[in-house]
Amino acid sequence: MKISHRIIGAAGLAAMLATTACTTDPNTGQRTISKAAIGGIGGALGGYLLGDLVGGRNDRTEKILGAGIGAIAGAGVGAYMDAQERKLREETAGTGVDVIRDGDNLLLRMPSGITFGYDRADVQPQFQPTLNDVASVLAQYPKTYIDVLGHTDSDGSDAYNQTLSERRARSVADYLIGRGVQSARIGTRGYGETQPIASNATEEGKAANRRVEIKIAPVTEADVRG
Repeated sequence: MKISHRIIGAAGLAAMLATTACTTDPNTGQRTISKAAIGGIGGALGGYLLGDLVGGRNDRTEKILGAGIGAIAGAGVGAYMDAQERKLREETAGTGVDVIRDGDNLLLRMPSGITFGYDRADVQPQFQPTLNDVASVLAQYPKTYIDVLGHTDSDGSDAYNQTLSERRARSVADYLIGRGVQSARIGTRGYGETQPIASNATEEGKAANRRVEIKIAPVTEADVRG
């Protein structure tokens, strides 16, 4: 077994945490450090929070505009994402899904233990109602990009974990599309074992690392103008 992790410079990561990891509760106004920052290790912040959209923002914007989806006016981005965050929190309360706010982006973190069976990529029947609710909210707020990101723990080979993470991301994306979310908005990527959020030295850490995440980013007027 080979364990590979994306390395981010400590100084750069610290700077990013100081400037971007704070989140604001839309109900209370209280600012806190996001769950993605707390306990994140290795490359945990490198892909889904600090990276660009899967497939590139320009290409994704062309597809969204081609599908007739407009952009959010500059001053309205925060309010649009606030409203979507509140709705997602309501629909996923008590399900085991974490809703994480990072600037104007949202991240839904779904542990694979509640989403998939062991070593499987089909969504478990007991989780489908929750994913139905998520799909409904995403359909109500169409002016966003959606990336579905698959992750695994470090057990098994790199190649197998990469394939499994891709299959699980694609499975969730296809499920959302089947429930009314426009395919033009959705990109998928598997990270295999390269983006841990906990230590793979413990069973608890491995369970945390086995996950699928949905990143939601606003389509802004700046994107449309190119």
